[in-house]
Amino acid sequence: MATKPPWFWQREKYTPYLLLLPAVLTLLFVVLVPLLFSFYTSFTGYRLIRPESLWEWVGLRNYRRIFADGDFWSAFGKTIIFLTIALNVEFLLGLGIALLINKITWGQRTLRTIMMFPMMFSPILVGYQFKFVFNDNIGILNNALQSLGLSDGAIPWLVDKYLANFSIIFAEVWMSTSVFAILLLAGLFAMPRDPLEAAKVDGCNPWQVFRHITLPFLMPFVFIAMTIRSLDVARAYDIVDVMTGGGPAGRTELLWTLIARTGYDNARMGQANAMAYISILLSIAFTYYFFTKLLAARQYMGGAE
Repeated sequence: MATKPPWFWQREKYTPYLLLLPAVLTLLFVVLVPLLFSFYTSFTGYRLIRPESLWEWVGLRNYRRIFADGDFWSAFGKTIIFLTIALNVEFLLGLGIALLINKITWGQRTLRTIMMFPMMFSPILVGYQFKFVFNDNIGILNNALQSLGLSDGAIPWLVDKYLANFSIIFAEVWMSTSVFAILLLAGLFAMPRDPLEAAKVDGCNPWQVFRHITLPFLMPFVFIAMTIRSLDVARAYDIVDVMTGGGPAGRTELLWTLIARTGYDNARMGQANAMAYISILLSIAFTYYFFTKLLAARQYMGGAE
């Protein structure tokens, strides 16, 4: 009697695909479907208060309005400035912290644990924390400055254009510098000792050792951290919304606070999605730039092509 062949899903060669199927379906529903839906609505006049407008096809009208919108380009420029300043300050502070901890011979594990504390707080909690630190009337910073005689009156940290941007960058740097420090410290731990010993034998001073050996070895780690952080900073929303709400008068408005205000406060979801896709291009540009720098640094150190 002939044996009945198994169903195709019972065959061994299909087992890996069946095991991957739940993950693939989850990705489709969680990532791909929302992406396709938001991309479609960016070409419609979709407004949250008018559900029937979901089928109102307007072509490139949302994108044309964005390119002619001064508020959008103002937020776009401030986002790039915010991204550039925050990443560079976090890199310099993270490098300094990593070098100091690498030199310490005792209590290193405790310091590494303490260094990770800011990463444990959510951005919303950090935003509230610094909103009260920089508050004009009851903020601890103004009270400390006045008690020490360094200020005669309350400094408008969250109202003045430049001070409000400084306050937001300060909160962002406080929360995320440890990402740079941890990655650079991992690079220092992985660094071979032979080139360092050879440089010392040849009479190089500490600055020459750092400039020509330590820093080039750390550059791949720097660009990995830059890539990770650029994705986070480019879509900064929580801290800005909690501390200033994009104000005063839009002076701290970044791309994602503008997108949220357009989509949810003004109910123009189609236009907000068009803005979001342009901001995604900004993130891709920064990621590609740092990725090319990472490849160049690895090639310089004799790594993978």
